[in-house]
Amino acid sequence: MLESLLARHGAPTLAGLKTGVLFSTVFSGRMEMLACFSYWNRRLLPKGLHMLPLGERRGRTLIYLYRRSALSRDLQHPHANALLTERGYPCPDPERCILHLRQRLAADDIFPHEIGLFLGYPPEDVRGFLRDPSACKYSGCWKVYGNTDAARLLFAQFSACTRLYCRQFALGTPLEYLAIPD
Repeated sequence: MLESLLARHGAPTLAGLKTGVLFSTVFSGRMEMLACFSYWNRRLLPKGLHMLPLGERRGRTLIYLYRRSALSRDLQHPHANALLTERGYPCPDPERCILHLRQRLAADDIFPHEIGLFLGYPPEDVRGFLRDPSACKYSGCWKVYGNTDAARLLFAQFSACTRLYCRQFALGTPLEYLAIPD
């Protein structure tokens, strides 16, 4: 089941079009979860992809699939770096930032909407959402506050990629073969 979720939700990240993706699933227990992450990381790490649990809520595990090289690049962007530093993230170290994100997710007080920066959203869109969620210019894979033309093009690429990867997966192509190396 996790494999089909990876194909459906992770295609743009597997293809190298997007920094990361979040999705959730249910595991029968901790042993199954650990075995699953071990299995997928053995297959995807050689391609530059990492998969880890960000937390659990109501029996569901929040999974983060990401490209470390892309996340490192994204966190070095001056606007992303400033936004995260304002919220106490130890920028630009990706691993330490992910640990801080996990802590913020576990805090339960307010959802950390800066999470978009970990998924490859443009910093101007993340900041726009944090300032005024209702002022977006366009809504697709995320709410757009900046360049709508670029966002529409990117959303169309994500959609086409997802269709292609789901079709290839349905035909039996293993996901690690579909993952583009860094």
